Amino acid sequence: MCEIRCSSLLAPAFHCVHRDVKAGGHSHYWLPGGRGSGKSSFVGVEIPLCLMRDAQKGVMSHAVALRRYGVTLRESVYAQLLWGVHALGAGRLWEARLSPLSLCYRPTGQRILFRGADDPMKLKSIRPERGYIKYAWYEEADEFEGEEKVRAVNQSLMRGGEDFAFFYTFNPPRSARNWCNQYVRGDHPGTLVHRTDYRTVPRAWLGEPFLLEAEHLRLVNPQAYAREYLGEVTGTGGEVFSNVTLRTISEEEIGRFDHIRRGLDWGYAADPLAYNVCHYDPVRRRLYLFRELHRAGLTNRRTALLLREEGGEGRIVCDSAEPKSIAELRDYGLRAVGARKGAGSVAFGIQWLQDLEEIVIDPARCPESAREFTGYELERDRDGGFRAGFPDRDNHHIDAVRYACEDDMAGPALHILK
Repeated sequence: MCEIRCSSLLAPAFHCVHRDVKAGGHSHYWLPGGRGSGKSSFVGVEIPLCLMRDAQKGVMSHAVALRRYGVTLRESVYAQLLWGVHALGAGRLWEARLSPLSLCYRPTGQRILFRGADDPMKLKSIRPERGYIKYAWYEEADEFEGEEKVRAVNQSLMRGGEDFAFFYTFNPPRSARNWCNQYVRGDHPGTLVHRTDYRTVPRAWLGEPFLLEAEHLRLVNPQAYAREYLGEVTGTGGEVFSNVTLRTISEEEIGRFDHIRRGLDWGYAADPLAYNVCHYDPVRRRLYLFRELHRAGLTNRRTALLLREEGGEGRIVCDSAEPKSIAELRDYGLRAVGARKGAGSVAFGIQWLQDLEEIVIDPARCPESAREFTGYELERDRDGGFRAGFPDRDNHHIDAVRYACEDDMAGPALHILK
């Protein structure tokens, strides 16, 4: 009965995700979407349905629903999952408890627990007497402190079993720098990213007032509409690079590249060494980033071995702040040279990159470069305005690309330091 009901309870855009969960296709499901996209309703139905399906198979599975702050649990994930239970026609089979918040499947004792990430000790203490936590739901995932925090919580939860399905729902924040926006652009094993918006949901589910409000905002404020209803990352206005395109760069394309540039920004301990290989098309004024090295703790000898494997005899323009390291790379047989620097050279290089028709980055080949270029923003002052100048942080690969392309730039701001 639940399977028949399920098809009518899930928005059509989520049917493929439902089938993937049922088949055990992935362990992590990232579901960014705008207002009214049906993502929370989907998880609210999917988790109790999965628990009941596991019960039929004799699998003692449990679930936990998480919010950044515990005080928001009752009115959000608890209410949504309770709605899902009743929508499935299974209300009599579940016991709802308020202190502490939980939903218990009466026939087997399987439970849905609720926790706030603001109480780490309660997260660490989640240990079912029987079975294991197979499902988790991070609602408003962008409110969590970052990828490391989520990973730490998952390390506590993903124990005692082999199959998991963790869901992450959020409305994409405005800034491309937000960690959730950065994360869903990357390629992560065992992860499915599925984007939706209200246009994929049956109109009758949303109601006429919702649709009228969305249409009104589309007409009077298209950018706010795109952000709130379509779940698009519209930016804060302080983005430095508005000409970045993230897409796959094929081996066939790379084989045709004939203006190869290589740049290196030094790093060792906390700061990573950043190395980029790119192709510059001067006719179309397009720059293609298709290889990178991003690693901390590399010795110059190990760096030279890795770069020789990649570039062979290619010229590498390095940060000239470390002449001894440059000399050492040369001793190892690399064509390493120091970058030209001078007053205004950083701003000039960034402005040259801004002025290109397009900067194409392959996010699978160059994930850190994609993160930096899309997330690089001007800093704000305490009055909310943007500070003058470009921030000197989160820009290792931006610097490496500047060095790589210095011969393609021209202007008085670049001069050789004597």
